[in-house]
Amino acid sequence: MVTIKQIAELCGVSRGTVDRVLNHRGNVKPDKEKLILDMAKKLNYQPNPAGKALTARRKHPVVGVLIASEGVRFFDDVLVSMRKAARQYEAYGLKVIWRSMRGFDTKEQCALIDELRPQIDALIINPVNAPAIVKKLNKLIDEGLFVVTVNNDIESVHRHCYVGSDYMNGGRTAGALLSMIGPKSLSTAVLLGSHAMLGHRQRLEGFLSVLRNHPDFHYLGAQETEDDDMVAYECTRTLLSEHPETNSIFVISAGAYGAARAVLASNRTDITMIVFDTIPSTIEMMRRRVIQAALYQHPHQQGRKSMQVAFDYLVNGIPPERSRYLMHNEIRILENAVGGTAKID
Repeated sequence: MVTIKQIAELCGVSRGTVDRVLNHRGNVKPDKEKLILDMAKKLNYQPNPAGKALTARRKHPVVGVLIASEGVRFFDDVLVSMRKAARQYEAYGLKVIWRSMRGFDTKEQCALIDELRPQIDALIINPVNAPAIVKKLNKLIDEGLFVVTVNNDIESVHRHCYVGSDYMNGGRTAGALLSMIGPKSLSTAVLLGSHAMLGHRQRLEGFLSVLRNHPDFHYLGAQETEDDDMVAYECTRTLLSEHPETNSIFVISAGAYGAARAVLASNRTDITMIVFDTIPSTIEMMRRRVIQAALYQHPHQQGRKSMQVAFDYLVNGIPPERSRYLMHNEIRILENAVGGTAKID
C-alpha cells in the first residue's frame, strides 16, 4: 500500500505538503500540487479517511484557542476562518476549546492558560510579551504542549511556530508610505495597543527606523490605547489639543476608528493617517477621506493556517515546516481595500 511518506519522498516535498494536497486543504504552489496529484495517481494511492478519522478520535486531540479578541474587530476575521478550519477537522476527532479576553492583562492571560492546560494538547495563543507568560509557556512546552503563537509572537518562548504578519516590515512599510504621501514636514504621533505586545513594539521600531532618515521629521511620541476605540479617541483629542502642529498619525494596531472620529470631531482635514486592517470602520473612514491608507495583514489566512498547523501535528504527527509563517503586508487604499489573497513567506 502506497503511503503519504513514500509520495513525499518521490516528489521531494514534506509529508505535510502531500497531506494538504491529498486532503484538499490548499496553501500549496500549483506546480507542486500537480506533481503530487500526478504521482498519487501513478502509484494508485488510495486514502483511507475512515481509518484515519478513527485513529484520530482514539487520540482525542484537543486544541485550546486563547486570543485577546474582545472589542477588536480584526480578530473577528481571524476567528471566522479558524472556526471554519476547526469544523472541517471535526471529522478527524479534533475538538477546540475557545477562550477570549479584552486587553493585555498578564494575570488574566496566565489564569486562562491555567484553566485550559488540563484539557488541551495544543494551544493557539495571541500572547502578551511578559516574563510570567514566557515562564508559563516554556514550562508547558517542556511538558509536551504544542504551542502556536498567532498574530503576535513572544520573546524567549520555544513555541513550535508563529503565524502572523511581519511586524518590523509593517512598520518600515508604513514609514516609507508616510514619507511618500504625507506632507513634506512631518509632525507625527503614534497610537499603539500596548508596549507589552512584541509586535506593536516592532512596528514602532520599524516605523521610526525609516523616518529617522526623513529630512524634516518631528516625532510626537507614542500613546497606548489598549486596542480600544474609546481610549484611542480620547488620546487623539488630547494629542490634537496639546500638539496642534500634528499633521500625521500612525495607528499601529486597533483603535483606528476612534482616532479617526477624534480627527473629525476636531475639524482637522490636514492630517495624514495610516493604519492597519481593512475592517468596515476603516473603509468608512477611508470613504470620508480621514484615513488615507491601511496595511492589510491577511486575518483569514492567519486563522486558517494556525489551526491547520495544530491539526497536522496532533492528528498526522507532522511538525511545522517553518518556525514562522509570515503574511505579507499589503498597502490598501480605498480603491483596493476590499478582498485580497495572502502570500506566505
